[in-house]
Amino acid sequence: MLSILLAAASVPPTPEWNPTVGIIISVTCAVIVLLTTKIQQPLVGPKMPGLPLSVPAFVGAMAFGHLIGIGIVLGLTNIGVI
Repeated sequence: MLSILLAAASVPPTPEWNPTVGIIISVTCAVIVLLTTKIQQPLVGPKMPGLPLSVPAFVGAMAFGHLIGIGIVLGLTNIGVI
């Protein structure tokens, strides 16, 4: 238990929001939405107006895009790029 607490104490600081972070998150979300059109059944459920996706597929793609984007931002912050 103590080793888990000590490991959590060495987490690098998270970056403050800036336009670079916003651009990274936006690009990753857009890429994931484009990849979502290749899933087996992207049109199950109510359809999104203007997109070849359903609402659940779009919400899932945005959530996954944010997770990937946050990982990229934290990784770039950890190596000192951002």
